[in-house]
Amino acid sequence: MSISLPSRLSLANRPTPLQALDRISDDLGGPRVWLKRDDLTGSLLSGNKIRKLEFVVAQALAEGCDTLITCGGVQSNHCRATAVVAAQLGLKVCLILREDNPPAADGNLLIDRLVGAEIQTVSKADYQKKLPELFERWRAHYAAQGNKAFIIPTGASDEIGVWGYVAACEELKSDFAEYAIEPKTIIVATGSGGTQAGLTAGAALYSLGAEVIGMAVCDSEIYFRNKVKQDLKQWKARYNIDCNIDALAINTNADYIGPGYGVATPEVYDTIRYVAKREGVILDPVYTGKAFHGLIAQIRAGHFSSERDIVFVHTGGLFGVFPHRNQFAFGDAE
Repeated sequence: MSISLPSRLSLANRPTPLQALDRISDDLGGPRVWLKRDDLTGSLLSGNKIRKLEFVVAQALAEGCDTLITCGGVQSNHCRATAVVAAQLGLKVCLILREDNPPAADGNLLIDRLVGAEIQTVSKADYQKKLPELFERWRAHYAAQGNKAFIIPTGASDEIGVWGYVAACEELKSDFAEYAIEPKTIIVATGSGGTQAGLTAGAALYSLGAEVIGMAVCDSEIYFRNKVKQDLKQWKARYNIDCNIDALAINTNADYIGPGYGVATPEVYDTIRYVAKREGVILDPVYTGKAFHGLIAQIRAGHFSSERDIVFVHTGGLFGVFPHRNQFAFGDAE
């Protein structure tokens, strides 16, 4: 199927590999687990956010903007990716970061500072209550300096960012054909909903024959059902897409969030170590570690016993591992 895409920058290393995790699959005794390696979309530009930013920043440039303003947690993968894109394209970037007690520069925050992002740290309370006001304040600030700013929402998860993972489904279709597999389930960590939205629509448009399940790392199943549907309806309206949004199955599993966003249980850290040692793949405690921990638990519980193959989309997050270094205990023998 050929789908007409809007203007797009070339930022990611595409297509990313599809890799079988055969040792883990053998350990679990369930379906063969495949990893869509979107952690390999780039080096500093690693992760799922780059696919969205290819479309979002293209729109910003089309509107004549020279400054990007976005937001997220202090260790936001999306903010880091946006800051790196801005540096590569010669744009200004302002990051509104949510944190009550700003830490020393580490992980994503260290990269933000290295590439010259202008960082505005706000309390979690102000971030929750005043984000639209903060966006407008900084837009006006840059306008007063003669710059035109483009606002990118959390995770670039809006009707423009949806295109990133709609387009990725064309790759998945080719992957499935190359390896002669017919997965019935695609699993992805979901935090701002945009990747889940794109995969959900793309799976239908490209007739993948697979159900998309978002493993929530925050919020609730109801939240994601509403957020994904909202993003997709705005996407359909903006681009006049022939897709029945109400007929799409929006599936979210919120059983593995743990204590909250950015806070992982010891079992998640154990999963990260296990996957690293068995397959040489690094997950992170905020997104992919929680989601893959959930996938393992579901396979062990027999939820996918009738399936031969299952796909996990690795959305990146390597830099987010480093601020959690104290959560990994290593003995002298290791």
